[in-house]
Amino acid sequence: MPFLRKLLEPRIWGRIVSERFSEPLHLNFLSLLIAFAGSFPAKVYFDLVARQHNAFCLLQAAHFAKRNGYNAFTAIEFGVANGAGLLNMAAIAARVTRATGVKINLVGFDTGRGMPPPVDFRDHPDCYNAGDFPMQDHDRLRERLPPGAQLIIGRLEETVAPFVSALRSDTPIGYVVVDVDYYSSTKQCLEIFTGPADLYLPETLVYLDDVTYPQHNPWQGEYLAVREFNDGNELRKACPYNFLRAQRLFKNARWIDQVYLMHVLDHVRKRVPADRPPVVLGQG
Repeated sequence: MPFLRKLLEPRIWGRIVSERFSEPLHLNFLSLLIAFAGSFPAKVYFDLVARQHNAFCLLQAAHFAKRNGYNAFTAIEFGVANGAGLLNMAAIAARVTRATGVKINLVGFDTGRGMPPPVDFRDHPDCYNAGDFPMQDHDRLRERLPPGAQLIIGRLEETVAPFVSALRSDTPIGYVVVDVDYYSSTKQCLEIFTGPADLYLPETLVYLDDVTYPQHNPWQGEYLAVREFNDGNELRKACPYNFLRAQRLFKNARWIDQVYLMHVLDHVRKRVPADRPPVVLGQG
């Protein structure tokens, strides 16, 4: 299984020690049982699905979609490179659909040629540079993707707007992975959220991949791009997923701090009272 194969990678062991062995022994013991006999949602809860952030976010987006009356949503990865992340999302999406009945349309955006030159210091040239992470075989990656998945190759400033224009409201965006490293590229990614409100779930999950180095800060990179997006958009606001760490069984996982929600404040679901009876508190 993919999670166990990941154990063969030496780089994974540092994270296992810090994120898993630091947790209570009984939880790690239960994880072994869940890994072999648990349901897919249980494996997500125990962080046993490779690329735990994708597993949590895709499953949670499916729950958000059902709660808001949708039977499908769109999941996007910006920064595909050789496709490991997008293929992982495809595999998890199939499992989410089997578990929830919610269909997931998968889309990947990439230049196809690696990263462009950095614009200035805001792009973190101390961490990333031109030519990093090239896509080496477009055709091979397309062959490995499931039917219906899209791979959009080109400059983000030329591909994002046409995609938003063609998006349908019955398959709103529910999850976006931002893995483009640069401030300037992240700014272009976030334009995906400037379409009509019905093209998104009211709360759309966003994963910021490139915020984990000590060099990352609010004045450079993805953090700066998100702050400027919030400042420039009155009715679209991204912020960390509230109290997510408190909801997780394994609380030391690094990915928890990388999950955000884009709040679509002009979505009709944000403006119309919920159709339910009044909440009545008990007297005890």
